[in-house]
Amino acid sequence: MNHQINKDTLLCMSLAGRPGNFGTRFHNFLYNELGLNFVYKAFTTNDLEGAVRAIRALGIRGCAISMPFKEAVIIFLDELDPTAKGITAVNTIVNDHGYLKGYNTDYIAVRELLQKSNVSSNAAVVVRGSGGMAKAIVCALRDLGFKDCTIVARNEKTGLALAEMYGYSWKQDFKANTFDVLINATPIGMAPKAEEVPFSENLVKNAQFVFDAVANPLETKLIKLSKSFNKQTTSGFTITVIQAREQFYLYTGVMPSPDLVDKAAQFARNI
Repeated sequence: MNHQINKDTLLCMSLAGRPGNFGTRFHNFLYNELGLNFVYKAFTTNDLEGAVRAIRALGIRGCAISMPFKEAVIIFLDELDPTAKGITAVNTIVNDHGYLKGYNTDYIAVRELLQKSNVSSNAAVVVRGSGGMAKAIVCALRDLGFKDCTIVARNEKTGLALAEMYGYSWKQDFKANTFDVLINATPIGMAPKAEEVPFSENLVKNAQFVFDAVANPLETKLIKLSKSFNKQTTSGFTITVIQAREQFYLYTGVMPSPDLVDKAAQFARNI
């Protein structure tokens, strides 16, 4: 049922360097279907501290945090949930009467998808990237008992720090290695540079499972290549849907059914 915004309507929002429409459409679709008096709006900012102060001051119930704010936002929050504390990256803020707590629902999504994939924890894994998404992925790998993981990142400082934090190894390039699991946690392959591929064809051929965190386009060139070799794949869009479902629950206290989540995701992608 459609409802009119009124004085009691709770606002949720997102902050991103390049705002998109997915979150706005996903959350507002669910609010409408479930009859919840909420509204969701995407924003960007050149004043992160001011934006977080506004969340607190105006009673904004929740805020999704995207690149490039996932780490910088931490100093403005009152508390970090364990999902964010161990990763030192936040993608969700919940406001309880002016008390701001940071979460990382990317971690929840990645962990859920890795568990569903049934990949052995003895598999040799490579993660390309060392940013906020890479942190969520590597933390989930550690927590699920994966022992053989290599971080490949051109930035030695962040790549080595990430590897050392979780007891893994770091390399600046792939050399001649092969891996059972390939995970892309970089923007490589993201629109508008959708023709780029983060792993060589040879690496893809020798892998068992390919996991691409890029959500736009919906099916990246890496995923298409992997499917052509009959590899098991997980897309960034799937991560986006699960983490948004978890955000929705944190903001509203309502967990939508899997069928309703699928409908919201379908609605959100048809932009």
